[in-house]
Amino acid sequence: MVLERDKVIVLDQAARDAGVMVGMKRGGVTTLTADALMYDRSPARELDVQREVAFALLRFSPQVAVREEASVLVDVTASLRLFGGIVQVCRQIRETVKAIGVTARMSVAPTGQGAWLLAKRGRRRVLKMNSLERVLGELPFMAVPEVRSFGDWFNGLGCRVLNDIRRLPRAGLKKRCGVDLLDSLDRAYGLSPELYEWLEPPSSFSARTELPDRVEHAEAILFSARRLIVQLTGWLSAQQLALTQATITLEHERGRQAIEPTVIDIALAEPTWHEEHLVRLLKERLGRVELEAAVIALRLTASKVQPAEPPSDSLFPDPGGSAQDHNRLLELLVARLGAENVLRPAPTSDHRPEQANQWVPVQDTAKACTAPAELPRPTWLLDAPVRLMIKNHRPFYGSPLKLVSTGERIEAGWHDGALVTRDYYVAEAADKSCYWIYRERPSVKTEEVRWFLHGLFG
Repeated sequence: MVLERDKVIVLDQAARDAGVMVGMKRGGVTTLTADALMYDRSPARELDVQREVAFALLRFSPQVAVREEASVLVDVTASLRLFGGIVQVCRQIRETVKAIGVTARMSVAPTGQGAWLLAKRGRRRVLKMNSLERVLGELPFMAVPEVRSFGDWFNGLGCRVLNDIRRLPRAGLKKRCGVDLLDSLDRAYGLSPELYEWLEPPSSFSARTELPDRVEHAEAILFSARRLIVQLTGWLSAQQLALTQATITLEHERGRQAIEPTVIDIALAEPTWHEEHLVRLLKERLGRVELEAAVIALRLTASKVQPAEPPSDSLFPDPGGSAQDHNRLLELLVARLGAENVLRPAPTSDHRPEQANQWVPVQDTAKACTAPAELPRPTWLLDAPVRLMIKNHRPFYGSPLKLVSTGERIEAGWHDGALVTRDYYVAEAADKSCYWIYRERPSVKTEEVRWFLHGLFG
């Protein structure tokens, strides 16, 4: 499979309406439209974009090669079953290339050289070797770089397509044109092995891209950020790693009033290497960011990674979704609401309910102790106990409360100066609602007995 960058000059509708056509010189363009914007070609930047595409395509195969004439070659032979066949592979590759922000001509063939030649002529898929031989033979011979320097000689012989050249004696071709031409044709037709220098991914990932214009709203950064994310997922797949934490750095304008970059940390509850999930997380985080200044560039860094482990499918999956689905939901909630607003229970080993009932951010990896509670405990514990009225010698909360459990005596806190002496009960109201109430144990018999509401059962 080969992708080749289109070499077509892009003209917008205004330029076409003014009469500008591909191939015109600069002076002719400025004559037709004086306010035309023309950009000089940057071979170094083109090579950078080519390598960005290559890194993104590593998610489909570890065998990716950056080739001449703005081409990228991918050997997907071993990946067809994983991605659902050649049609699905081509569709996903096209979407990945589009996310980078470039267009491409894509072709598939049993040989890499053959696929490259077909891509240059706009041909799509040739899956069988005998079909490849027929299709290649109909290509103009100038499609092969090694033939171009002998174009006049072949034209003089009446050659027009590759089949015409292949009919010539090999010994004469070798003597006249050298072995490079024959080797190139043999590789294209599958007659000799192909050797490529496959792309070697770096040991760590950090990629940067400049924005096309000054961006003052964080949501507008998502398109360029996705360009970096597809490169990251390709690197993760090639290294067989999963991402646990990433950092997005938003660079602001430079100069005398330059300010420090805005740093966005993304922590994942479940390691992942999936593009869609990372894009959704970043979208939620960017929606909560208020920029202090316009952004001109951004950088994506894989802060923490770990070896990727494929999910183990259960024979009888739970209807509520897998553990991975649950963790992804938590990550989205954290990205949207903030880590301080998504909490999980972390009970500590303390008999006092207000001390044992602790809540920490859901991404906090601290392990919780086992609470000393084999007796009933409420679902909701009030921040501060509410003193109850006493009517007819019974605690009252909307209606008289009936004690429906045995008492649980708690005496703790003497060691830290916060001593509590309480008797807890489960109480039932007239509407069958259940509450967790306690009675303070008076230090002397003459003190008033006070009741408090401390929790509610679901």
